Amino acid sequence: MERNYYSTTSTFVHPNELDWRTAFHEAGHAAAIHLGNRQKQLPPVFFEIHVQRPTNGYEDFFAKVIDGNLIQNLPIAVVESFNDLSDSPQHACQRAYEADVVNLLVGPLAEAKYVSIRDDEVFNINLINFNALHNYGGYSDLEKALSYLDHFIASKAQREEKMQELLFQAFRFIDNRRHWKCILNLAHYILDSQQEVISCDEAIGIFDRCLLANTPFRSAHYPYLFG
Repeated sequence: MERNYYSTTSTFVHPNELDWRTAFHEAGHAAAIHLGNRQKQLPPVFFEIHVQRPTNGYEDFFAKVIDGNLIQNLPIAVVESFNDLSDSPQHACQRAYEADVVNLLVGPLAEAKYVSIRDDEVFNINLINFNALHNYGGYSDLEKALSYLDHFIASKAQREEKMQELLFQAFRFIDNRRHWKCILNLAHYILDSQQEVISCDEAIGIFDRCLLANTPFRSAHYPYLFG
């Protein structure tokens, strides 16, 4: 899961701003993988965040969530025979791929919410659609989400209906104040730490401490970001 850094649009994003957008994008993925899957009572899945930090004026900041997909942990035979499965295994497989799609969508949605708060704009589901997420580094995430639905749902109309349903689920995850607080904390950690790899345990520790804290997190850089 990674932010797409190339766009067909001519919109320029300052490198420092792109760093922030990237951090929120990847923090959104990580939060959804851990907190979202746990909320749905799905099994935990390994992930880690790889970070490339510039060492000179010619390099760019880059971050990417590695692994974190439930569907990859299912036996290949189960995935390939999805339509022939009995109700119980099919339901388990469906829950897995739907969670993976939501976790893919949360990345660009987190970036979109960061931008809307920064610009003091309204962030609601009526202003967000699938195609709009391309503007928030979501191209590769959306392509992967579509490939999931193409594999599991034959009807185009049903795929579009399911995508809208999962987009709404992803938005509800982002719109949860506790989840957003976790994303905000991890985004700062991604930017401020000097590590090239942020382990799954480190990210989960940040989430757990954030959820246990009684006081809201405030950004020294952007105090309005708590949203």
